[in-house]
Amino acid sequence: MLSRSQTSNLRLRDHHRRSWHFRWPPQFAIAAHARNFTNSSTTCFCADSYYGVNIRASKVHTTRYHRPRSFTEVKAFDQDSFDFDIPSLDNFSDHEGATGYALPSSDGEDSDPEIILNPVSDVDLPTVSVQHNDALTVTAHRMAMLSRGRQKHRIRHGLFTNTGLIVFLMILLIYVDWCAWRIVRLPLGPFHLTGPFLTSAFLASCAGYICVPLLYQLKVYQITRQERPVRHALKRKTPTMGGLFFVPIGIAVAKRFTDFSSAEVSGASVATIAFLGIGLVDDILSLIKSHNCGLSAWIKILLQVAVGMWFSFWLQDASLSSPYSMKMLIPMPAPIGLVFLGKCYMWLTSFCFVSMGNGINLTDGLDGLAGGTAALAFIGMAIAVLPISSDLSIFGASMSGACVGFLLHNRFKASVFMGDTGSFALGGALAAMAACSGMFFPLFISSLVFVLETSSVIMQVVYFKMTKKLQGIGRRIFQMVPFHHHLELCGIKEPFIVAGAYTVSSILALIAGYVGLISA
Repeated sequence: MLSRSQTSNLRLRDHHRRSWHFRWPPQFAIAAHARNFTNSSTTCFCADSYYGVNIRASKVHTTRYHRPRSFTEVKAFDQDSFDFDIPSLDNFSDHEGATGYALPSSDGEDSDPEIILNPVSDVDLPTVSVQHNDALTVTAHRMAMLSRGRQKHRIRHGLFTNTGLIVFLMILLIYVDWCAWRIVRLPLGPFHLTGPFLTSAFLASCAGYICVPLLYQLKVYQITRQERPVRHALKRKTPTMGGLFFVPIGIAVAKRFTDFSSAEVSGASVATIAFLGIGLVDDILSLIKSHNCGLSAWIKILLQVAVGMWFSFWLQDASLSSPYSMKMLIPMPAPIGLVFLGKCYMWLTSFCFVSMGNGINLTDGLDGLAGGTAALAFIGMAIAVLPISSDLSIFGASMSGACVGFLLHNRFKASVFMGDTGSFALGGALAAMAACSGMFFPLFISSLVFVLETSSVIMQVVYFKMTKKLQGIGRRIFQMVPFHHHLELCGIKEPFIVAGAYTVSSILALIAGYVGLISA
């Protein structure tokens, strides 16, 4: 026969066994388990993890005169610990260390324990009070929790990708400078391309440390469109308009290394500033209206066409240092040779300005994607135009270095975006280099990533409208456009998409430079 106190203790143990098996929301789906109860007071411990979320159960005190209540403390980490898209989790990025969210339990006998969610940034090992005979078990469990809960020291994907990009560009530029005299057949200064590249990269990175905090203070935040993936809502507090500090540096360094006397660099600089102004107006209007409605698409296209037409008329009267006696020529590889376009050269120039500006703007959807691919495209064009205009190659190397300096602040996870201000300016600079030298074919090769991104949008829109007209229901080729968003929804993480784009752009830059050299 059991005494009254023994019967009460058995009931308490049975209650705790049943009360700890509570049901979590489906996005967490974590089961808690209790153990090691004593007679008058109970200290229990629960530890588990799901998608990087570690659980620590606080002490549960029960007596025969008090109804038992339990608390489970869930410690959530930063955004990297979650691989699922839940809109409610966006609040974590805005209020780190905020007070927890409590789900009160009911008053029934078999009620669930209270759940407290506390977003924190560190990992605490659970405190467990147990008997001496279980010391070995607890030690083993703590070691297991230590291996899972401690944040591993790993190289961040963005830093690793940027380092590889810089190393590749430096090796390529040093090699081109070393054998440049064989290409141009003229004596060039030491570090003809490496010098402006490093100078622009250093100045742009330093300018970022001054301008990025200023953009935060001015609250020039990125406007996140609803059609983007849900995960991009975490970037809504990231400032934009970063093109204001790195594009002027690229232009100024190029002008300084050419002694302010190159007509090609002057014309390309004016076209770049004109496109920067179009993007700046668009960004300002987007911030004022607060719902991502800047300039309309047709107004932006008309302004870009106007800049392209002006640049074409300027080319007809400008005295460029070209090896050809005639203008409006496109160098092509053998056996095609030189192709004279005449008046069509003007329309091709305007088309390149519009397509390159909007192509880079569409590519600017992931951290570091547009900046890194643009830096590689500029290097490819700098090598391609080297036999035609050595000053114009300095402009390309300087703009590439400015993009690399900007990437130090725009890599994953980005602290600033270039916005339309930077993307339009980079597109205008690439188009101006091609128009001044006639290297439209190398431009197409080096910018193939931008072409593919733009083509995905065009294909999606055309296919949707055709199927809606023929079948009554619009269908889509990709889950989301531009194409990098489709890859995201397919499960590929953002840093790996950017690294893959860098790899492809590196190969394309080498091909573009080689095609330009054999064409000239």
